[in-house]
Amino acid sequence: MNPLIIIGTGLAGYTLAREWRKLDATTPLHIFTADDGGFYSKPMLSNAFAGGKSAAQLATKTATQMAQELNAKISAHSEISAIHPERHSITVNGQEIAYSRLVLAQGADPIRLPLQGDAADAVMSVNDLDDYARFRQSLEGKQRVAILGAGLIGCEFANDLLAGGYEVDIIDPGSRPLSSLLPAEASAQLQDALSKLGVRWHFGTKAEKLDRMENGLRLTLSDSSTIDADVVLSAIGLRARTALASAAGIDVKRGIVVDNQLQSSAEGVYAIGDCAEAQGKVLPFVMPLMQQARTLAKVLAGTVAELAYPVMPVVVKTPACPLVVCPPAPGTSGTWLVEQTEQGVRGRFVDGDGNLLGFALTGTHTAEKNALAQQIAL
Repeated sequence: MNPLIIIGTGLAGYTLAREWRKLDATTPLHIFTADDGGFYSKPMLSNAFAGGKSAAQLATKTATQMAQELNAKISAHSEISAIHPERHSITVNGQEIAYSRLVLAQGADPIRLPLQGDAADAVMSVNDLDDYARFRQSLEGKQRVAILGAGLIGCEFANDLLAGGYEVDIIDPGSRPLSSLLPAEASAQLQDALSKLGVRWHFGTKAEKLDRMENGLRLTLSDSSTIDADVVLSAIGLRARTALASAAGIDVKRGIVVDNQLQSSAEGVYAIGDCAEAQGKVLPFVMPLMQQARTLAKVLAGTVAELAYPVMPVVVKTPACPLVVCPPAPGTSGTWLVEQTEQGVRGRFVDGDGNLLGFALTGTHTAEKNALAQQIAL
């Protein structure tokens, strides 16, 4: 019997394997990964500095341990060069291997800015455990970090690095942090909290050039100002890994397009996690990934199941300003109704009929997360 093949050992791939094994303990499972296959929780990468966690400490299980737990074969450091949907096979390290069904859980790549300068290649990103290890090593004996992007990941890293004793500059072409997720009042509270920790903000401008200097790096911005730093971290977003699927003729838009059974346009080929576009959305958060994994596990086990997202608030890891956001869908028409109290900000996004479509909470108002989630009209 040809195995179920999963490509990817991130949170998506391993969560699916665990959920599927609850329903099917014996069907052969073969997992391929480009890295060493160790298990770690990716969300931990943006708040590990303050806790003094090394990359090795974040990895909780080896590939060998995961293989035993999942009754699976795990092939680390594998190069998948092609998918052949018509033959139900993939090419791995030059060898063609057949599958019964194939799941793409390849994640996403950091978006790279086209910078000028002789140090453009020195910009770092943290998208996996190896990246985190390199980032930590680059900061040994250093002090100054410039972060490109004032979104969720940029702000989480800033809070974590400041708590770890580093100096932080944040550069963003927008006018405030988390501008795509929060009402202005919540953004202002986050900005103020991180400013008090020491963040230097550079809004309305973007990085254009990075050069090596005698004692570090110099970032030149579009407003002609400069920032001296030891390390530059890019946190401007992710782009789904779709090249393999696209080359195989599988339908791709912003991600690998899947239906409510997580199946792509190719029969027997599925996708989940950061590389998948389900219900027209690519959602790089843990809760959607978990819902996709549970649904697909049932589908692969022969049970009728359809993807249905619950209300999925996001807890932002910025201890300086406790923050929970349940953003309305992009393009949704409505208005933010915001109350500011001594305890923080309570923002409710409502449509013309007063129906709650999203919310943002800061401070102790974050305790209202579950109550508000129950009021959202799905």
